[in-house]
Amino acid sequence: MLTTYILLLIFGFVFIYPVLFLILRSFMPRDDFFNPLVAFVPSVFVLDNFLLLLKKFSYGRALAFTVYLCGVCSALQVISCGLMGYGLSRYEFRLKKMFIALVGACFVIPSQVLMIPTYMQYSNYGLLGSTATFFLPAALAQGLRSPIFILIFFSFFNTIPKGLDEAAQIDGASPLVAFLRIVLPLSIPAVVLTVIFSTVWYWNETYLVQLYLGASAKTVISQIAAALGALGEDAIRNPMEVVMNVPIKMAAMFLMILPLIVFYMFLQRQFVESIERSGITGE
Repeated sequence: MLTTYILLLIFGFVFIYPVLFLILRSFMPRDDFFNPLVAFVPSVFVLDNFLLLLKKFSYGRALAFTVYLCGVCSALQVISCGLMGYGLSRYEFRLKKMFIALVGACFVIPSQVLMIPTYMQYSNYGLLGSTATFFLPAALAQGLRSPIFILIFFSFFNTIPKGLDEAAQIDGASPLVAFLRIVLPLSIPAVVLTVIFSTVWYWNETYLVQLYLGASAKTVISQIAAALGALGEDAIRNPMEVVMNVPIKMAAMFLMILPLIVFYMFLQRQFVESIERSGITGE
């Protein structure tokens, strides 16, 4: 038992150390960075790096826009991918296995291959610069990494007895009502998993955001990148007043990942509890 805990501590430290290094360096003053006597823990914790960044952009506004974009897209992906997975799980039709294989193959296709035709299509429809370029694909199960979410729901729905759907339909419920009121509430682990991964992937997406939204892209990552660029230009113009150093960049990365850490810590407990409560097996 002791050996197990020691190994867990060692492996846990390997994963936690980069995060601790990031957090401690983000609160480090500029003088400590150039001081060879300060190795890991700063001599004094300061907020200068964060204040310098926040002068260049509104973090609250960028955070609100990013949460709005990721939240709507992840919710739409839960509904659309859940419906696709429900249809594949509950209905039999010709070439069903080939269709499932094609869904898996779509996940392998690099997104860069579809950028130019998708951009031209959005341009013809007049959607460039609008969040509809992200909402519409998510609502049609064509969002970021949607094929993997379809397969996740498909696999999870296969573990839920079809008798529950049949009982609901005998009581007069339509297939859509049975999906929304019976099957989906029993699929909380798949829903939480989809929400977590969808949010993280949309949060970290930068190229498509700049490509489709352009100047209206006010996400956290794009705004922080712009703020670092502005600070770099200020450092070139006024090298004696502004210094671009590692602690400032660490503070920028900490602002990027902080909401995701809080989001994951909140949903991790619910995800584990939902797995413990779901004891239904397939027929």
